[in-house]
Amino acid sequence: MHIAEGFLPPAHAIAWGVASAPFVVHGARSLTREVREHPESTLLLGASGAFTFVLSALKLPSVTGSCSHPTGTGLGAILFRPPVMAVLGTITLLFQALLLAHGGLTTLGANVFSMAIAGPWAGYGVYRLLRRYDVPLMVTVFAGAFVADLSTYCITSVQLALAFPDPISGFPGALGKFGAVFAVTQIPLAVSEGLLTVIVMRLLVQSSKGELTRLGVLLTKTRTEKQAVAR
Repeated sequence: MHIAEGFLPPAHAIAWGVASAPFVVHGARSLTREVREHPESTLLLGASGAFTFVLSALKLPSVTGSCSHPTGTGLGAILFRPPVMAVLGTITLLFQALLLAHGGLTTLGANVFSMAIAGPWAGYGVYRLLRRYDVPLMVTVFAGAFVADLSTYCITSVQLALAFPDPISGFPGALGKFGAVFAVTQIPLAVSEGLLTVIVMRLLVQSSKGELTRLGVLLTKTRTEKQAVAR
């Protein structure tokens, strides 16, 4: 879920904003460099941002009156790496807060950290690990998107548990409660997002093979042979 406007205590909202800022600044530099050096990637960058915006705007009812939604950040992280996704995710969350009342400005830092930073880095880490062991591309894409989605909700649960610890069991008890609330709907959503991301990647392989090769998603024969020799 996006944490709603005004839901976090001010100190927590400020702390998450401060924690997110360096990642977003670094991502802005990476994005600027990518566009300057490879202007042909602009269309694919826009598509990655749109994918994130559309999926993360789909609010689905969850238990106890809350909601869950896909994140769409795994695709952009795989294509352009997590720093760029930090910027695209921040832009997405800002527009959703202003135009859709989805999330909020005071909780923007917390939402950015969970959806645009932690999720992409976790998903990309799993993707790169599996690629290192020659797991088929589409399996790694599914795993990356699945983990990016689920990690976002794990971090959100941590953020809420820190802000609202259980009166008896404290942070661990609150974490278990928040995690259980979202797991009911989020695990199926993460699976669905993984499958959808695989479909989109298959289409990109057919239509943008050269660009995917430049980005390192598709390996040339020479690079594959070099990696085999290195191992």
